[in-house]
Amino acid sequence: MSDRISLPKDKIRVLLLEGVSDSAVALFGAADYASITRVPKALDGDALKEALQGVHILGIRSRTQLTAEIINSADRLMAVGCFCIGTNQVDLAAAKARGIPVFNAPFSNTRSVAELTMGEIVMLLRSIPDKSRAAHVGGWDKSAANSFEVRGRTLGIVGYGNIGSQLSVLAEAFGMRVIYFDHTVKLPHGNARPCATLADLLAEADVVTLHVPETASTMGLIGREQIAQMKDGAILINNARGTILDQSALAEAITAGRLLGAAVDVFPEEPARNGEPFISPLQGVRNVILTPHIGGSTAEAQGRIGEEVARKLVDYSDTGATLGAVNFPEVQLPIQASGARFMHVHANTPGLLGKVNQVFAGRGINIAAQYLQTDASIGYVVVDSGATHAAEEIIAELRALPGTLRARLLYERE
Repeated sequence: MSDRISLPKDKIRVLLLEGVSDSAVALFGAADYASITRVPKALDGDALKEALQGVHILGIRSRTQLTAEIINSADRLMAVGCFCIGTNQVDLAAAKARGIPVFNAPFSNTRSVAELTMGEIVMLLRSIPDKSRAAHVGGWDKSAANSFEVRGRTLGIVGYGNIGSQLSVLAEAFGMRVIYFDHTVKLPHGNARPCATLADLLAEADVVTLHVPETASTMGLIGREQIAQMKDGAILINNARGTILDQSALAEAITAGRLLGAAVDVFPEEPARNGEPFISPLQGVRNVILTPHIGGSTAEAQGRIGEEVARKLVDYSDTGATLGAVNFPEVQLPIQASGARFMHVHANTPGLLGKVNQVFAGRGINIAAQYLQTDASIGYVVVDSGATHAAEEIIAELRALPGTLRARLLYERE
């Protein structure tokens, strides 16, 4: 069997920024992608535009900002992989308009974030941050004041998704009572109990931890009003997104003695790179743990993320599969042992699929399988046909169709 593709794998350029894990490089290599460039830091502005010239597949983490201007300046870009949970750093609409799917790893660092949160709960209930700081400068505070066991305390989880539900299991193993609030009905793990409202949870929990995505409805979710609803002496943890919490209001509540402490890993404004200044109203506040957005920064999580995102990018490049794309219709077909596979991205306009099919029918070529998925703005179709030896002509016709954003031969096998 001989394979022919529109662009040989050794010609497909992969650029990985921000120290993407070795596991991603290994997976690309195992799939015969040989042109891989790694950069240990984020790029921006003109440096990023220059680096993207001729690049087909881009891998980033959270610091690289892919604006519409940057995306439109990339001459060959066909897919983006965010080697992290979030995709806020990418203009998803601009990428879609160029026919570029964006992939991420929404679940791979779940355990790492849950473990960090559990560790912070223990440390904060024992007032360890202050005792540790004192010991570093020669102090010695053996007092049991404001030091409590985890067992028997009530943990309130806001957002009972992948991280929240796994944290629920860990907390129960420590002997905590678990309550949770989510805008959708979620099956509880163990003895966890749902709350009808956020206010109900805040009034009952000894520890409140946030695990919701950044959306229009969650921005500013926890402000002065909500902090005032919390129990005296409670603890607040935010390892989700910086924009959901009013950190000034939190600092005031701890300083006034209303809350016992807090842990925060995410901030509304974060330094673009290591070494840049960092400012937060929580700096210097007693019994507060501040960490530099490291919830998912473990070797295990980064390895899983590297494999997950690289696999999605390889699958898209090799077979046209878009499962897991955050800005694109999801499409998948099994790999065919013989024949040709084409992909076509187009504006979602009436009759365009018929025109795609006519390209094949006009040449007397049978369509063996086809999968179309659309959203409000674009359509994505994968077409399997018999081996044609006319792939270049078909691609040229597909690209000439009005509304076409992208067309490509994925493979032709005999």
